[in-house]
Amino acid sequence: MPIAMSPFLAALGSDNPSADRTIDMNLYGWLIGSWDMNTVRHLDGGAILKSTGECHFGWVLQGRAIQDLWIRPRRPAPSTMYGTTLRIFDPGIGGWHIIWSDPLNQDYSRQIGRAEGKDIVQIGEDSRGLQARWCFTEITNDSFHWIGEERAADSDPWRMTYEHFARRTNP
Repeated sequence: MPIAMSPFLAALGSDNPSADRTIDMNLYGWLIGSWDMNTVRHLDGGAILKSTGECHFGWVLQGRAIQDLWIRPRRPAPSTMYGTTLRIFDPGIGGWHIIWSDPLNQDYSRQIGRAEGKDIVQIGEDSRGLQARWCFTEITNDSFHWIGEERAADSDPWRMTYEHFARRTNP
């Protein structure tokens, strides 16, 4: 028996982007839907860990923002990551405020996202005080490659920490 949507979820979600922001929402709007992903975690010393996961993107806040869920590994296995991102376009800066929260791991980040050529690059700081750069690359209608990098200072090189290789599961 289907569960009725709660008033909270009904008020949060939206079917479309807001009419006053449609063009601006295109940078991330192509993500709307569900995705399966293969994840590679790059550890210090060169070791890697591989896992699977899923992510889901939807319009929220009357279509003025995009919210997602990133879950690793795929459900129903016990999660090692279960977080959400809120992406909000700011016409004043011509960019997106990115707010990441993973309460399971107490991992938080604030970034600004913008297009850079064919990629989307988000730069900011995480809850440990490290600089974080997250990039969506190799973007197609049905796949993307997400790269997470970090560094302690501007003079340090970026160090890759995560990669997600995602494939759309529904439009």
